[in-house]
Amino acid sequence: MIDRQNRYLSRNTLRELIRDNNMLLMVLSRFNIPFGFGDSTVAQVCATHNVDCDTFLAVCNLLSTGEANVEKVRLDSLINYLKKAHTSFLEVTLPRIREHLIEAISYSKADEVSYLLIKFFDDYVEEVKRHMDHENEVIFSYAESLMSGNSDSICNISDFNANHGHMASKLQELKDIFIYHYNHAENARLSVTLFDIIMCEKDMMAHFEVEKRLFIPAVELLERKKGKETLIETDDAAESDLSPVELLGDREKEILSWVAKGKSNKEIASELFISVHTVTTHRRNICAKLDIHSTAGLTIFAIIHNLVKIEEIGSTLK
Repeated sequence: MIDRQNRYLSRNTLRELIRDNNMLLMVLSRFNIPFGFGDSTVAQVCATHNVDCDTFLAVCNLLSTGEANVEKVRLDSLINYLKKAHTSFLEVTLPRIREHLIEAISYSKADEVSYLLIKFFDDYVEEVKRHMDHENEVIFSYAESLMSGNSDSICNISDFNANHGHMASKLQELKDIFIYHYNHAENARLSVTLFDIIMCEKDMMAHFEVEKRLFIPAVELLERKKGKETLIETDDAAESDLSPVELLGDREKEILSWVAKGKSNKEIASELFISVHTVTTHRRNICAKLDIHSTAGLTIFAIIHNLVKIEEIGSTLK
């Protein structure tokens, strides 16, 4: 039996957790835990399905009791959970809502306002996709590079935290438009769809809490263990006195030299034992500092400033 004054424990049955909070059904799917677990304990289910028990409990406790216990979280397990959540939103939940919205509107009235509402939703989905793709490709890759011992990425979890927001506000706005401003006679189907939107909104907020209170602190903890500080600290006044080549860090110069030699981002990543995303971020930063955005231009800069010999260049200028 679960005492609501205390957190969930590994000895609790999974049935008890689900009865206590039905929203945890989503957590099961995102940890790849199938149904049919009977009266097995959390520890037994996690062991059977190769799920880190401490990470699973950390997520469940956060979503049910508000307790955020980061110390025992396994970052790789949490990242896999978050990636599965992204897939769930983009490939299941949001497409289903769109399908139901179109059906509900067709049974009410198909006018210009209806189509604008669908476009509003489609634009929102695109925004969510960009947000989650960025997390998958940049933020999660940065955390994975830290775990593998590569801490030279210019990505910084503090910057991500400062600009990290939840994606549920537009769903609430869409819901309010339908409820308070969309006048129609037949609303049974739309009511069901609005319920789906409300549940998605809650799921989005829960997802945000997991990122904000578990993932980000876990990465910050790993950064401290790796002795990694903020990677880019700029003083605009000081930078104005520097020559263009002095604006570049050692790693940036190294990457620029490989670019001039005609290497692809993948090849550079392999040479330097860093991720492709790290190389991409460095290249973007180099282009911004030098205000040079073509490979040929970067190659010419590298030759002029003796970062590479002309006989070493690849096919860029040949």
